[in-house]
Amino acid sequence: MFEQAISAMASVVVDPYLLGLIFATTILGVIIGVLPGLGATTGAALLLPFTLTMDPVHAIAVLATIYVSATFAGSITAILINTPGTSAAAATTFDGYPLAQKGEAGRALGIAVISSTVGGIFSVIILCFAAPLLARVAYEFRSPEYFALTVFGLSMLASISAGGAVKNLIGGIFGVWLSTIGAERVTGIERFMFGNYELYEGLHFVPIFIGLFAISELLVQSKTVNKIINTVTMKAVKLPTLEDYKKIWKTILRSCGIGTFIGVLPAEGATVASMIGYSEARRWSKNKKEFGKGAIEGIAGAEAANNAATGGAMVPTMVLGIPGSGTTAIILVGLMVHGLRPGVYLFTEQVEKVYQIFGSMFVANVMFMLMGLYAAKLFARVSLVPTQILWPIVFALSVIGAYAFQGQLLDVWLALIFGVIGYFARRHGFSVAPIAVGLILGEMVETNLQHSLKMYDGAWWMILAQPLALMFLVFAFLGLCGPMIYSWITKQKD
Repeated sequence: MFEQAISAMASVVVDPYLLGLIFATTILGVIIGVLPGLGATTGAALLLPFTLTMDPVHAIAVLATIYVSATFAGSITAILINTPGTSAAAATTFDGYPLAQKGEAGRALGIAVISSTVGGIFSVIILCFAAPLLARVAYEFRSPEYFALTVFGLSMLASISAGGAVKNLIGGIFGVWLSTIGAERVTGIERFMFGNYELYEGLHFVPIFIGLFAISELLVQSKTVNKIINTVTMKAVKLPTLEDYKKIWKTILRSCGIGTFIGVLPAEGATVASMIGYSEARRWSKNKKEFGKGAIEGIAGAEAANNAATGGAMVPTMVLGIPGSGTTAIILVGLMVHGLRPGVYLFTEQVEKVYQIFGSMFVANVMFMLMGLYAAKLFARVSLVPTQILWPIVFALSVIGAYAFQGQLLDVWLALIFGVIGYFARRHGFSVAPIAVGLILGEMVETNLQHSLKMYDGAWWMILAQPLALMFLVFAFLGLCGPMIYSWITKQKD
């Protein structure tokens, strides 16, 4: 098994076509990452329709490469113009930009590049070992366990973004409702179709994701069309010195562990990981007063954590079919569209393809390190592209991608409608990620509940008699009600 995994990962390096594809996608991912407002999720949503004609391994490798490279690239604009290219790089601005203002932009970017690469490679190594082990555990799962696990995944939507627990859960419930549109699979009963038989098979993920992530972001960014950006000059990226390494190596290792763990949790993702990585770097630092003024430990803590979360988020996505982040929700759709069913069978029947995907992520981390060191100054200039030019291009790609999925005009309308829905959701403080995850998990909840009820002849309480199912349901309850219970106990003590 180990030799087979190593051989599959090594095959990426000797495949010129796949290697060239990863190289081109890494460049594209870095460009997407440095453009404020785009980010990995929007980039993956735009590219998803264009991967449908690719080989399954190549398609998922492209989406995974966009994920890791764009997550890193957000640090470039965070440091140089105090505007994170992605939400995962928000914590990098706290010390990256102040250090750049001191004339050390090259040093700040060097710290970010090395920390991001170490975090990304660390998470891929953990992914290679953790995913097969978790798949063996998942082999024991039946419909009751998958139902409870999916409910637990939905409960984690409360913390998927900064919108607030209640708003996130409302978004998740809306996504679950969307998953019920169409004919019910067992009985064939039509639900919420309103006489439109093009919706008989339900809503397809691809046009909805394009609308929620790409078109809604276009509408949001239209308000900043005349925004003036102040850039910091930089000569070249500088590698950290030996003294820098002595200061940051513990921080990097700590953030690697934090980021990977946070990424594994369903629906958490790189943004949460970077914030926790930064706060823990400050907590353990001997120079707390430097934070916020250009502390290299703050940059290292945030960047190592958010890139480590990318590999961690792939674990529940590929093993359990539960997205670890907004971007992995799109990658999950890519897996399903190409017939790569997440779960234990993926690691037993198609193990070579799995490790080729892991190898592609490893190569992508090395490539963005080289690009970050030698071409960061060039990529930073991409952020100066006028939005009047950029966003019409994004809109055109969105419409083309939605239509290319099935060649139906209905998909274009769905993308436009959900673009408007996503815009108003964002405008009123809702995140669109819970809607996307709820849409994916809604079908899984319904299907596994139906199968469980068939197993026990309608005796739903028998689900609670299964130890693993009960454990996940208890975790879901504690995740939703734990803070309220803790607050009530604290008040009673006072």
